[in-house]
Amino acid sequence: MKKVIKFTCLLAVLVMTSCVTRQDLIYLSDMDDLHEYPVIQKYEAVIQRDDKISIKVSSKNPELALAFNVPSGAGYTVDSQGNISTSGANDKDAGYIVDVNGEIDFPILGKLKVEGLTRNQLTELIKTKLVEEELLKDPIVMVEFLNFKFSVLGEVNGVGTYEMKGNRVTLLEALAMAGDLTTNARLDRIAVIREYGNKRRIMWNDIRSKDIFMSPSFYLQQNDIIYVEPTGRRAREESRNRYQFWTSLFSGIITLASMILLYKKI
Repeated sequence: MKKVIKFTCLLAVLVMTSCVTRQDLIYLSDMDDLHEYPVIQKYEAVIQRDDKISIKVSSKNPELALAFNVPSGAGYTVDSQGNISTSGANDKDAGYIVDVNGEIDFPILGKLKVEGLTRNQLTELIKTKLVEEELLKDPIVMVEFLNFKFSVLGEVNGVGTYEMKGNRVTLLEALAMAGDLTTNARLDRIAVIREYGNKRRIMWNDIRSKDIFMSPSFYLQQNDIIYVEPTGRRAREESRNRYQFWTSLFSGIITLASMILLYKKI
């Protein structure tokens, strides 16, 4: 009887070790309760080719700033009350498309190299040029992304390209927007593919670990591609078959042991 009990315990251990561990299935499983983790505060998206950006210029004298806010192909008029209006362009046409050379054609200032700059850097560039060329004394410049987008592929419930307002989105937020991971996703093999000028780089992330917060791809950049790697089909099938085998065997041994105990009592 003791041998039966020992064999039963051994089978129980085998069944538990053949199953997927809890840590393999839970996000950020190594984070400690009430422990404080640093937050990266200096994140800024970088302007890339094909980006669409909005640039608004203002000053104490709105008539002087008007020429810098007229979309390409539009005109403007000033009525007797001093009100200013533009014509000849739709709102959807507003904004500047970064061309293949990484430049935009800005009113009066002409071609500006903007690729690789952050919003703050472009803001300072335009302000400096307006002052140096004595076009405005006190310019206020605001730069915003109009088409910040990223794509999500692989083992997610909502594969696709997502556009959003603003320019700050994390990898975890992007996965949530894509409907979260499927049951076949590898939490330790989530890639972010990023463009750097004429090159691309792939960065792998493990969202089971708190180290994800320190990843250079935790905050997404414009046009990032997220790829969630699937688990191996053969490995999944073998794991499932092993689990079913050991579960059935374990259940049979328990039943047999119970029958033996019942027989002993009789």
